[in-house]
Amino acid sequence: MSDCTFIIFGASGDLFKRKLFPSLYALIAQKKINNIALIGVSYDDTSMHYLIERSREFIKEPINEEIWQSIIAHSSYQRLNFSQRSDFIPLKEHVVSIEQQQGLSGNRLFYLAASSDFFCSITEYLAYSGLAQKKEITDRPWHRIVYEKPFGHNLASAKQINECISHHFNEVQIYRIDHYLTKEIVGNIALVRFTNCVLEPLWNNRYVDNVQIILSESIGIESRGAYYDRYGAVSDVLQNHMLELMALIAMETPYMLTGEHVREQRAKVLQGVTVVDGIFGQYEGYLLNQVDPASTTETFVACMMRINNKRWSGVPFYFKTGKYLRQKKTVIIVKFKQVDCLLKVCPRESNYLTISIDPDAGFSLALNAKKPGIGQEVIPINMDFCHSCLFESFPPEAYAILLEDIIRGEHSVSVRFDEIEYAWRIVAQMRQLHFPLFIYPKQSDGPQELEQFNKKHGVRWLA
Repeated sequence: MSDCTFIIFGASGDLFKRKLFPSLYALIAQKKINNIALIGVSYDDTSMHYLIERSREFIKEPINEEIWQSIIAHSSYQRLNFSQRSDFIPLKEHVVSIEQQQGLSGNRLFYLAASSDFFCSITEYLAYSGLAQKKEITDRPWHRIVYEKPFGHNLASAKQINECISHHFNEVQIYRIDHYLTKEIVGNIALVRFTNCVLEPLWNNRYVDNVQIILSESIGIESRGAYYDRYGAVSDVLQNHMLELMALIAMETPYMLTGEHVREQRAKVLQGVTVVDGIFGQYEGYLLNQVDPASTTETFVACMMRINNKRWSGVPFYFKTGKYLRQKKTVIIVKFKQVDCLLKVCPRESNYLTISIDPDAGFSLALNAKKPGIGQEVIPINMDFCHSCLFESFPPEAYAILLEDIIRGEHSVSVRFDEIEYAWRIVAQMRQLHFPLFIYPKQSDGPQELEQFNKKHGVRWLA
C-alpha cells in the first residue's frame, strides 16, 4: 500500500484514543502501510507521545514494542485553533518538512475527528493554506479528507457543509464516513443477498412481510450530556447507522459491489422513504446529566417507514433504538410471509433471516421442522453462521477497514453528499410528525406505550 501522511484533527479526543490509533497500529503491524507520518492536531497543550500511550489499553492484539516505538518516532503534534486561519500556515510548513525528512510522496489523509461545527472552517483553511489541494481521481500525490459523523445536525447544516466542501474540493477526495458500513458483517449483507439464489428471488414485497432494524444500547449518555441533548436518538443513531443499514438491505442490484455503484443504489432507497408513524421515549434520570432541565430530547425511538418503489411497496420497515435498554444488540431481521398451513399445529412465526451485527456477528435463518415423536407438530429451528467462530480470533476493527479502504481510494465506505441530505430529510419528516414522548425505566424494553404502537401496526419485535 502507498505511503501516507496521516493528519488527525481532534487527536486529543476519545475517537483517536479508542479507535483510530488502535486501527492504525494494526495496519502498520500487519505491514499494510509501509511508510507513514502521523501528525496529531488539536487545541490542547499535549504531546503525541502522551496521546499514543493512552491507546495501549485499547489494542486487542499483543503489542510489538519495536513497531510501537517506530510509530512514536514518526509522530508529531501541532497545537492549532480550528477557527484560526493563520494557524494552518505553520501546520503546512510542518507537514512539508516531515514529508521531506521521511522521503514521503506527499499523499495526505486528513481525518476530521472534530465537531461538525468546525467542518466548514477546517475545509476552507485546508484549501487556503494549500495543505490540501483540489485533485482529480487519478492525480498523484492524492489528498483525501475524512469527515467523521455526525455530518451536521439537520438538513440545513448538512447542505451548508456540503456546499463548503464542493466549493474547495472534488467529491472523489471526500469521505463522509459511517463506521457501521465497514463492519465485516455489514459488508457481508450485500454478498449474502446477491450471491445466493435462495434469497435474492425472495427479496421483495411478494415474499417479505416486514423488515426490522434494531439498535439497542444498555448504557446511557454517560458524560455526553451537552452533546447528546443537541441531537437525540434520531439524529445520533437513526439518521446515519440505521438508515444506511436500511439502504443496504433494500437497494437494487448495483452493477458492481464497489464505490459509486453501491452509493448510487443506496441513495435511491433513501430518496424514496416515507415516515409513517412512531413514538419517542426518554429514560428516567436523563435530565440529571447536565442537560436542559426541561429537555424533551428523545433517548428512544420506535417508528415505521415505507419505501416508495415497486420492490418494497407495502412492506413496513420498523426501527427501534434507545439508550439504557435491557441489552446491547444491533440486528436486522427480514421477516418472510406466512405460508398456508395445512397442519393442526401451525407455527406462530414464519421463516425469518436475522443478521446480527453486534455484539455477536453472524446470520441465522429460522426454518420450520417437525418436532420429533408422534404427530405433526412444527417447531422452529435455526441455521446459524457465527462469524467470529469461523474466522480469526482478532477480526479487523471497523476503523482499520475504513482507513485501509480510504488509502486504497475505495468509496463504498463513504456516504455520498445526496445520501446525507436524503437522510436528514427523513429526520425532518419525523420531527414534523411530532411523535409523543414517554418516560421509561432504565434497563427496560422502552416505554410501556410501545405496546400500543405494536398493536396499532401489528408488529411483533423478533429481537
